[in-house]
Order: sequence, then C-alpha cells, then structure tokens
Amino acid sequence: MTPLTFPEVHPMAAPAPAAPSATGGRTASSAMIWSALAIVYVVWGSTYLGIRVVVEAEMPPMLSMAGRFLVAGTLLALILGLKSGWRRLRITRREAFGAAVVGLLLLAFGNGAVAIAEQTVPSGLAALLVAATPLWLMALRVGSGERPRALTWVGVLIGFAGVAVLALSGGDTTAKPLSIALIVVGTISWATGSRFSPRLGLPKDPLVTALYEMLFGGTAMILLGVIRGEPGRLHLDRIHGSGWIALAYLVVFGSLLAYSAYSFLLANAPISLIGTYAYVNPAVAVLLGWLILNEPLTWRLLAGGAVIISGVALVVTAERRPRAS
Repeated sequence: MTPLTFPEVHPMAAPAPAAPSATGGRTASSAMIWSALAIVYVVWGSTYLGIRVVVEAEMPPMLSMAGRFLVAGTLLALILGLKSGWRRLRITRREAFGAAVVGLLLLAFGNGAVAIAEQTVPSGLAALLVAATPLWLMALRVGSGERPRALTWVGVLIGFAGVAVLALSGGDTTAKPLSIALIVVGTISWATGSRFSPRLGLPKDPLVTALYEMLFGGTAMILLGVIRGEPGRLHLDRIHGSGWIALAYLVVFGSLLAYSAYSFLLANAPISLIGTYAYVNPAVAVLLGWLILNEPLTWRLLAGGAVIISGVALVVTAERRPRAS
C-alpha cells in the first residue's frame, strides 16, 4: 500500500514499493506477468462498481468501507503470520505513525470520499475523476519546487480540462455537484498521501505496510462514520443480498487478490508497463457500470473521460523518459 515514486496513481486502493522477487529468485514468465496485470486491470477497475452496489444496497458508505479494510487487513495479518511467523508483523512506533497517516489520507479520506460520493455519482464517472490523481501529484511536485518537462505540463493542462468538463457537467448524469467536489477532494487527499509517504518511515515490508494501513484506515473510517451518524442509518434487515456479495468481493478480490498481483508486478515487471493501469482502470469501470448497472454513457462523460485519460497518458509517458544529461 505504500505509494510508488512517480508515476503513482491508483483507483483508491494503495500501491506498494518494490519488494524482493515474488518468484523466489526465479525470473517471472511473461504469462505470469500478463496474468497479474490482467487482474489489476479488471479487478481494480471493477472496485468502483462494487462500491456503487454496496451503497445502493443501503449500507452506510464509511462503515461498509471500514468493514472492507478491517476484514482485509485482519486476513492479511493472519496469512502473513501463519506463513512467515508473527515476528514479521512487528513494527516500530514511527512505522505505526507513518502507516496511520497514510491510511488516513489514502483510505479514510480518499477511498471514503469516493464511497460517500457514489451514493449519487455513477461508478464510471467516479473512476474517471479519480483517474486525475497523477495530475494532482504533479501539482504537489510543482509546489515543492520541482520543474516538470514541457510535455508533462501539456498533459496536466489537458487532464485538468477533462476534469473541468466532468465536474461542471456532472457527465450529464444525476451526480450532485457536492458529490463530485467530494471525489476531487478525495483524489487530492490520495495524492497528498502518495506524495509524502516515502518520508514517513513506513515498514520496509510492503505487505506489512498494507495490512497496517488498512487497519488504521479502517479504524478511522469507523470514527468518521460515527461522526456522520451512520450507525443510526445501519439497518441490517434492509440490506439487499447484492450488497453483502459486493462487499465480500471488495475484501477478497479488491483488497487481497489485486493487491497481491500488484505487489508481484512491482517485483517482476517494468514500471512503464505497470503504470498503464492508471488509464485502463477507468475504461473498465465505465464499461462495467454501463453493462451491469445501466449507467448512462453520455457524450460529455465519454469526451471528458477521454480527455482526462489522454492527459494522464501524456504525463506518465513524459515522466517515464530519462532526462537528457
């Protein structure tokens, strides 16, 4: 869950730093790499659909996402502890503080904002707005005194133009302006956590970092849910079965399977290939929302989404190239 150095973007489910080879020193085959990449493409792209189903089933957004990350974090802790020994889970106070800060920014504020917003925002539109995360990362870099390439600036301007189209029009959907604004705030929080996490002294083991971020982030979500009055709106007898299925999917596939696949890719595939998920996930989310939930495919949604993804692709491409010496 620890974010990468740039280009690092993620559909609200945190990335992790490169770990020792997941194949135990053996070279990963192309089939294994592409299988893992397919999982990241499809599963992370489908998490927006899963969140939408959960909130439509009358599950309070913050409490349901808290359950998602707390269960996933606990399962990951059990898996690591039983497989490698419980000593692997030990962290220092500084590492715990870092994991708590990142869990708060990425999961509680980032993912939580998306869940709240998706009560009115279609899953495809939410995914397209989140796709602008690399643009906010670039803005933070500029604020820190860095000087991006000219092509990067072009990509940023194009991407933000697409965000403006979607934000001002709502993609011609039923999305409320306040909900769209909430997603934008969530992506800024995500970008902030991604940008500054390397300075927080996180655990060196990416899986251990992942589980603690999920546990701290999930706990923060419970507190935020209580502040929002969500316990009073939680009626277990009214929750449709599809909501429980979607929540289980988010735990097992969104938070465990896809994350493991992503960790494998970080250890065995070039970042130029891995980074393509940043503009594939939104396309998957839009398609699934249209096929499964009958979400509208308006021309503003498609046009704004295409502009955002084009801008992100330019930024990722520009930052991938080595600077001339």
